[in-house]
Amino acid sequence: MKKNLILVFILLLLLTIATACISGLNAVSGVVGIVILIFATFKFLLVAFQFMELKKAHSFWKISLMLTLLLFVIVIVSLK
Repeated sequence: MKKNLILVFILLLLLTIATACISGLNAVSGVVGIVILIFATFKFLLVAFQFMELKKAHSFWKISLMLTLLLFVIVIVSLK
């Protein structure tokens, strides 16, 4: 279990570094923003399920968290 936590932590660090590198690109800002939002969503789910132990929670809480996150992402993308 400890090895799993370390792997998730390393993945979170890599995603954070990738986000920082992508944010410095001079590409189309809409595409960069969406990619950064996808990385942030993935990092949020990793933290919620691994470190907040949502993986042991009832299915209702898992589904409600993912639906709320999906709605939040859709609203942000539609505003751009």
